[in-house]
Amino acid sequence: MTEPFYITTAINYPNGRPHIGHAYEAIAADTIARFQRQAGREVRFQTGTDEHGLKMTQAARDRGIETRALADEMSGYFKEMAAALNISHDRFIRTTDADHYAASQAIWQAMADAGDLYLDRYEGWYSVRDEAFYDEKELVGGEGGKLSPQGTPVVWTAEETWFFRLSKYQQPLLDHYVANPDFIRPDSRRNEVIRFVEGGLNDLSVSRTSFDWGVPVPGSPGHVMYVWVDALTNYITGLGYPDLDGDFARFWPANLHMIGKDIVRFHAVYWPAFLMSAKLALPKSVFGHGFVLARDGAKMGKSAGNAADPLALAEAYGVDALRYFLLRDISFGQDGSYSPEAIVTRANADLANSFGNLAQRTLSQIFKNCDRWLPAIHGHSEADRALFDLVEKTVRDVMPRAYDELALSHATEAWIQAVFACNAYIDEQAPWALKKTDTKRMETVLATLYICIAQLAVAIAPVIPASAAKLLDAMGIDPALRTPTAIGSHWYSPLAEGGYRIEQPVALFPRLEQPTEVAA
Repeated sequence: MTEPFYITTAINYPNGRPHIGHAYEAIAADTIARFQRQAGREVRFQTGTDEHGLKMTQAARDRGIETRALADEMSGYFKEMAAALNISHDRFIRTTDADHYAASQAIWQAMADAGDLYLDRYEGWYSVRDEAFYDEKELVGGEGGKLSPQGTPVVWTAEETWFFRLSKYQQPLLDHYVANPDFIRPDSRRNEVIRFVEGGLNDLSVSRTSFDWGVPVPGSPGHVMYVWVDALTNYITGLGYPDLDGDFARFWPANLHMIGKDIVRFHAVYWPAFLMSAKLALPKSVFGHGFVLARDGAKMGKSAGNAADPLALAEAYGVDALRYFLLRDISFGQDGSYSPEAIVTRANADLANSFGNLAQRTLSQIFKNCDRWLPAIHGHSEADRALFDLVEKTVRDVMPRAYDELALSHATEAWIQAVFACNAYIDEQAPWALKKTDTKRMETVLATLYICIAQLAVAIAPVIPASAAKLLDAMGIDPALRTPTAIGSHWYSPLAEGGYRIEQPVALFPRLEQPTEVAA
């Protein structure tokens, strides 16, 4: 039995509709979840929305509606995005869910029992947009006032608040980073966090009294939990905490929290400190990926007015084309830019012209020249064996290792190189010419390609699940064979000898037209 695998995205703040950055994180996490399922692991995959905090209250007030009504509406857009982009989550959690209130209050009580919470008065700089407090030394100057390290406005805030003894956990955190070098990834994020913690940790304000949209602090009327205590707890809410049996015992600690680089501190400093205080195991790894930037290199977002709608992009260019582009063209962990033209160029080059054309040519020749029967194999040439070796190494070694290491662009690069090798093979072997001179060799070439195409479809299925499934269905590949290991087994001859016949092939990836109007 393989170990279970628990992966989460950050829960999205729904004071606006989802943009391509939200889609990027969801698609990347979904790809890893699908890969781990292929590897035979029982996977728990969670995403959702973070619905409390001052930003939500202000956004609702601006629209003249109740905060809960805004939360319901906006959370619905994120659910819609997940469904539209084929995100295979097991739970979509909302921080307004009843079980989340119970979990948040339980971890609060655990931290209180540890002696790590105390009541005092807070005075300091607060960013409403980041829902974060900042020390004076972290602020930067800007037009019209001070800004957070993220470039967001800060306001001076003074109110009674509960504090968490974060300073108590400075050395335990540093010890954990040393003992677990993969806890924070990539290395650039790890180094940033270590420098921050080494600079000294101040105790953290963890409640607010200036608004009431949040989880009530147990035994402290008028206080609601600071949004990050509430939000971070979602990862254990979804496993049934405070019940430590069942799903919690099976899946915790999480294997991977996949988050944006701008919230690494909260996940790699505050969250592990809360868990240490509550005497709970720490997640195994936090990965801070980069941003999807606009064509001019600017960060996308609602406030910048350049947020690209992932649903519109998926509708215009196809869900799998969008998924493939984001994981192929952006080196995971680094920032990368996007444009509609780039999506079209990549989808046409790799999916339509290379893989789609390879599958279409091969299946069409089998349909036409073999009367729909899968061709027999009449011994393999050196060229056949070389192609098999390359594809097998890609599917069973290179790509799984890249997926495991979250090197998603490396996985897709290795895949397309194997596709190119298959295209070079079909051009060199020219089965359409062999039809006239050596039908047995033609059959062997087409059978070789059929096997390689099936293997490559399985390997890329975590990235383009719908398209891969459509192709594998058309090829008669049993779902039980759709793993890197199983598709490398002896399945072709039983399928061919069992009388499987293909239907008229249909183009898998229609060529896309370049947009006449370019979105932000």
